[in-house]
Amino acid sequence: MDFVSVRELRTRSAAVWKTLNREKELVVTSNGKPIAVLSSTTASTLEASLAAFRQARAQLAVAAMQQRAQETGADGLSLEDINAEIRAARRRRPI
Repeated sequence: MDFVSVRELRTRSAAVWKTLNREKELVVTSNGKPIAVLSSTTASTLEASLAAFRQARAQLAVAAMQQRAQETGADGLSLEDINAEIRAARRRRPI
């Protein structure tokens, strides 16, 4: 996978689009850190591409929540403990 800086995207956009067409995906960086992924698409594949990105993002979020639950011990809570936490959070919520 190729990388392209924000600056290069701005100053050499025609070359970036050619590279994207060839490589199909590019990672956009800012100060050397990845900030976005460019992916080639067509009108006929746009919705499927967006759905795939959203599904992948959701899977990453679930994995992060599971990891955090393991780190904090929350993965061992009983249903009763979970419901108690929910009730407590609702009581703290402003009306």
